[in-house]
Amino acid sequence: MHITLAPILALLAGILILVQPKLLNFIVAIYLIIIGILGLVGGNLNL
Repeated sequence: MHITLAPILALLAGILILVQPKLLNFIVAIYLIIIGILGLVGGNLNL
């Protein structure tokens, strides 16, 4: 069974934003930081 990471992260982020909208900025910031680090390190993940 092959599950990519992006849909799971998107689903969790969406649920958290619906539950507590103040988390939107925090979730977006964390997502961008993680994607930036993976891009710099050359992480080859199926996002």
